[in-house]
Amino acid sequence: MKKRAKFSSKLGIVLASAGSAVGLGNVWRFPTEVGEGGGAAFILVYAFCVLLLGLPLMVAEFIIGRHTHKNTADAYRQLAPRSGWIVQGYLGVFTSWFILCYYSVVAGWTMKYLVEAATGGLGSISDSSAYFSAFSGATWEPLVYMVIVMLLCHFVIIHGVQAGIERSSKLMMPLLLMIIAILVVFSFSMPGSSEGLTFLLKPDFSKLTSAVVLSAMGQAFFSLSIAMGCLCTYASYFTDDVRLPKTAFSVAIIDSIVAIMSGLIMFPAVFSVEAVTPDAGPGLVFITLPNVFHIAFGSVPVLGWFFSVMFYLLLLLAALTSMVSIHEPPTVFLIEHFKLSRPVATAIVTIACIVVGSLCCLSFGPLADCRPLFGLTFFDFFDFVSAKLFLPIGGILISLFVGWRLDRDIIVEQLTNGGTVRLPAFIISVFLFLLRWMIPLAVGGIFIKELGIL
Repeated sequence: MKKRAKFSSKLGIVLASAGSAVGLGNVWRFPTEVGEGGGAAFILVYAFCVLLLGLPLMVAEFIIGRHTHKNTADAYRQLAPRSGWIVQGYLGVFTSWFILCYYSVVAGWTMKYLVEAATGGLGSISDSSAYFSAFSGATWEPLVYMVIVMLLCHFVIIHGVQAGIERSSKLMMPLLLMIIAILVVFSFSMPGSSEGLTFLLKPDFSKLTSAVVLSAMGQAFFSLSIAMGCLCTYASYFTDDVRLPKTAFSVAIIDSIVAIMSGLIMFPAVFSVEAVTPDAGPGLVFITLPNVFHIAFGSVPVLGWFFSVMFYLLLLLAALTSMVSIHEPPTVFLIEHFKLSRPVATAIVTIACIVVGSLCCLSFGPLADCRPLFGLTFFDFFDFVSAKLFLPIGGILISLFVGWRLDRDIIVEQLTNGGTVRLPAFIISVFLFLLRWMIPLAVGGIFIKELGIL
């Protein structure tokens, strides 16, 4: 049999895994939730949730992937043969493809805005809300940009683990971090930026309601790409000398730094402009910030051009690193389960995403009134089902599987690298306690809240 591919370096492992975690949600969701949830108080709760929820689940996925060195579906088949747990393996594969179908639409938007920024077009947009509505509601232009970003992702995946995923991660992640550092400096230099910094980081513990705490749990959970099949798949390419807890901690640190620094970029910039108020979600980066760039273009054209180009390049890099990671699980599943070549498997996943993603893309235009699925557009349906059903259910199942079903000896072997790394017994006991009890209850609470029951 052909020897299975592996990452060639520990740096490549950390950067690829961090690229999976770092995505568009770091840039537009986290800063808004921090501002609305008590500033620094929310950040403290978020860090606590990353430590108690995100890290154990990430390590759990790493254990499954590296022990089996198989795709997500076949990993569960090997660990729990002839049992219902195989459903969780298939759920991970399907979830990643499902997310990619609509995630590529938003990634296409970021490329469009990068092109507009680079050509100076953002400086001439006086009504950014109308512009975004016209663009996203068009028929062909959003489709073209979606296909372009899918083909960029396809180009990386078709080159395999080392020459594709690892090499691109070593290029894109350092560039992403460098751009963030530059943008933070530029944002702080804008007049009136201190008000935005206060909005973001001033602790307000009066806002820490149960709903805010649950939001922090959800952000910690979703931000780290848990239950998408990505982490399990990447871990199947890990070498045996990689320390799983240390790698998970490094990924969580990078992911959190990107999220916090994104807030340090956006809100000082937003508050530096009078009459511009922060929006949430996509509106923050496609409506509010273009207003800031438009004003900056008028006052200091070079600065406005540079800031806008760097910001949307940052956004596109974050989107692409995540797209690569969620393209790989279904691709390697087709390769290993159906014995397809990588070019054929990659093409199948890419084409399927483009076809179904087109429905999501057109949901803002020609198909806006087409709501065949529970009264939701195609885009909203894919977003709702993945974020509010597949991911929390998958997280609970991963936690229960590793906590209760997986042999303890396998867990100890993976955490200690076959006994070569010393790890106190109580650490393993705490790890299992979190997986067996705390995480299912906490993620269950998120699940109930997201469905509007709580």
